[in-house]
This record gives sequence, C-alpha cells and structure tokens, in this order.
Amino acid sequence: MGADKYTVLLPTYNEKDNLPIIVWLLIKAFTESGYDFEIIVIDDGSPDGTLDVAKKLQSIYGDKKIVLRPREKKLGLGTAYIHGIKHATGNFVIIMDADLSHHPKFIQQFIKKQKEKDYDLVSGTRYSGSGGVYGWDLKRKIISRGANYVTQVLLRPGASDLTGSFRLYKTKVLEKLVQSCKSKGYVFQMEMVIRARQLGFTIGEVPISFVDRVYGESKLGGNEIVQFAKGLLYLFATT
Repeated sequence: MGADKYTVLLPTYNEKDNLPIIVWLLIKAFTESGYDFEIIVIDDGSPDGTLDVAKKLQSIYGDKKIVLRPREKKLGLGTAYIHGIKHATGNFVIIMDADLSHHPKFIQQFIKKQKEKDYDLVSGTRYSGSGGVYGWDLKRKIISRGANYVTQVLLRPGASDLTGSFRLYKTKVLEKLVQSCKSKGYVFQMEMVIRARQLGFTIGEVPISFVDRVYGESKLGGNEIVQFAKGLLYLFATT
C-alpha cells in the first residue's frame, strides 16, 4: 500500500482486560487492509497488571508490531503522546482509547479520508453523519452534548466533535500540536483541534460509533468536568 506507515499510540491505565482485545482487532484491521503499522503501548504504572499483559502480547505478535514504552506513574494524556511520538517510526499517527470505545474498523475510513485531500488531521466524529454514542446513560449524553455545543458556540473550531480522542495525524503535525498545547486531561483533545485550526492545518472528519467501555471503570468524574470548564475558558481567552 505504498511507503506509508501508521503508528497507533495506546495510552493505558488499568486496561488489562481490554488490551488483548483491542490489540487483536487492530492487528486484524491492518493485516486485512495491507497497511504497514506498529502499536505503541504507553502504560502509566497500572496497578492491575496491564503492562504484564502487554509483555505477553509482545511475545505473541513480536516487538516490531507491539512496542512497549511504559512510564512509572500516571502523568497525563498529553505527555503520553509526546512520549509515544519519540518512539514512533510511522509517518502517520493514530490516537485512540484502549477501552474498546473506538473500533479499529474505522481506521481504514480514516486513511481513505486523509488521502482524499491530503488532510493534516482526520478526526472521528460522534456528532455528524452516521456517528453516534452507545451505552451511555442520559446524564452523560447530556454532559457530552452540552460540552460540545458550548465549545462550538464559544470557539467555532471548524470541527463537529472536539472532545473525541479517535484521530489520525500526520506525525509532523502531531509533533507541532502537542508542543503548542498547554491543557491536560479531557481538554487536551479539544485544544489540539483549536490549535490545528490556528496553525492552518486541514481537518477531515469520519463519522464513528462510540461504544461505552465493557470492562473497567470510566475515568470521567466531577474533577474532569471542572477542569473542562476551566480549560474552555482558557481557550476562549487565548484563541
């Protein structure tokens, strides 16, 4: 499929049950499509043994396809991407959650969309076309929709889903964006799109189905919502 190579960055924290499934699905998707790939697992000191599971997966699939770059403790999403990029050998980087909420079957659509207009960034969207959310209760749907709506009104980002974390970037573009972003947590994904727009990068979108995690606990809590509000105000003031 040409010289392109796709690096998947998988930040993990307590994902020992989900990791084998998402890795198998990723390898299946890339093998069937014929694209060259690697999966970089960035585990932040998970106490549940996620890293041990990752090591077993590496012994099964090989260290060329499963690359382990663990850290001693939980240091945040933004720094996880910076850490992962340092070891990426692909000219494209895919970021996604390891909890099965993002299905690898959409990756081929991301790649196709990127090639249509040589987009710098392709973002999965839950809020356009056939995109949707499954498995959330009404409260969480309202929070997510409300956050996205307020963001659209205040920031006018030129993208329909700012808080999603299933995206394809040109590696050089992602390197520039993570260096320019100051936010942490859930606001980080939002700032990435805002900064992309500011820097003149092109953004494509692919509708995706987001499915709530099957195993483990959601990491969204009251503190994350407060941080989101603070981050939104920061971006409004600086963009």
